[in-house]
Amino acid sequence: MSRVIQIRDVADEVHTALRDAADARGLSLTRYMLQELEHLAKRAQAVHDNAAVARETQARVRGHVDRDTILAALHEGRGD
Repeated sequence: MSRVIQIRDVADEVHTALRDAADARGLSLTRYMLQELEHLAKRAQAVHDNAAVARETQARVRGHVDRDTILAALHEGRGD
């Protein structure tokens, strides 16, 4: 089910920049904003997932984690 989101008090400059970006892609402002919100939601989920992997890795190595250990755990969690 889809939901409606209404944003108030958007500065004129922000609205113009968003409208221009939508126009440049041949999209309505609504469709452009929906795509941007979907991208933001995916990015937020990835950050959350990566933080969970980092915490799990730290627990496994009891606090000392180097970059390579974290990257290996991230790749493992992603199935790479």
